[in-house]
Amino acid sequence: MREFTGFKHGVNLGGWLSQCDHTKERYDTFVTEKDIETVKSWGLDHVRVPVDYDLIEEKDGTVKEGGYIYIDNAISWCRKNGLNMILDLHRTFGYSFDEFHGEKGFFESEEYQERFYKLWDRFAQRYGKDSDMLAFELLNEVTKKEYCDLWNEISRKCIERIRKYAPDIKILVGGYYNNSVEAVKDLAMPYDENIVYNFHCYEPLIFTHQGAPWIPTMDTSYRVSLKADYKTMAEGSRKNIEQVSTGFANYPEDSVLDDQYFEDIFAEAISVAKERGVDLYCGEYGVIDRAAPEEALAWYKIIGNVFNKFDIGRAAWNYKEMDFGISDDRMDGVRNEIIKYM
Repeated sequence: MREFTGFKHGVNLGGWLSQCDHTKERYDTFVTEKDIETVKSWGLDHVRVPVDYDLIEEKDGTVKEGGYIYIDNAISWCRKNGLNMILDLHRTFGYSFDEFHGEKGFFESEEYQERFYKLWDRFAQRYGKDSDMLAFELLNEVTKKEYCDLWNEISRKCIERIRKYAPDIKILVGGYYNNSVEAVKDLAMPYDENIVYNFHCYEPLIFTHQGAPWIPTMDTSYRVSLKADYKTMAEGSRKNIEQVSTGFANYPEDSVLDDQYFEDIFAEAISVAKERGVDLYCGEYGVIDRAAPEEALAWYKIIGNVFNKFDIGRAAWNYKEMDFGISDDRMDGVRNEIIKYM
């Protein structure tokens, strides 16, 4: 498996240019250069910057030139502070990982797909020159497995378009089930030597998303300790996230979470990445603010140990707020320890 140099220890800047109300006030104040300086002071080497198409396009596809200044600023601030950056298209016209956004039709419409390609044409023309510190992420979290083959076709066409303007920039591609590590094996063969296989990991979901109000079946008052045995977590999963695989069936019921759990669920993806000679990267992972900070720290230690063992780069979700904020006041007592494992 290749090493994604310069993108080993990072954090997401979610909620700034994506998953927000898309106002100038939000863009100007939610993240500033001071925040980039803070990330650098944590000892991290990169940030992942999610961007919605709303920043740079109107609903009818008209280009919003003014939106690019915020991406320009992010790149400039990162370069000034010696950080690398991933530009992540979090939402494109006609598609979002979250049905709440009301985006529909992308996988059924060649017109919407062409709009997606043109958006990346513009990104590549504008930022291809920054390949020494910038990487592109084509699209955040494809949902349905049935999109797999079509997404492989779309992503390859998009990469071909990007390569006309940015021949050597790193390009991240993730798969179905919201960038599940399970989907890595079904990603298209790498287009060239600058492709990175991307996954997200919030396992065990019943712990990292306990009480999450956006999960329709979740009891928002539900809480579970990281020290709970797998039987308890499996029962909680069946009651609160029955549409999601629990992943505990292969372990004794009285077991508790440890490094082996993550080694097992990452094993196939690590093997595939080695066989295909591609970098492997985890673009999102983290613990909801309903969990005690001390328990979040314990989880970060476990997963961080496994990332380090297999040289997997990663970016924690999230720098600030968004239900996962590491810089939030509530994390003051554990933050210095958490960033050692990020």
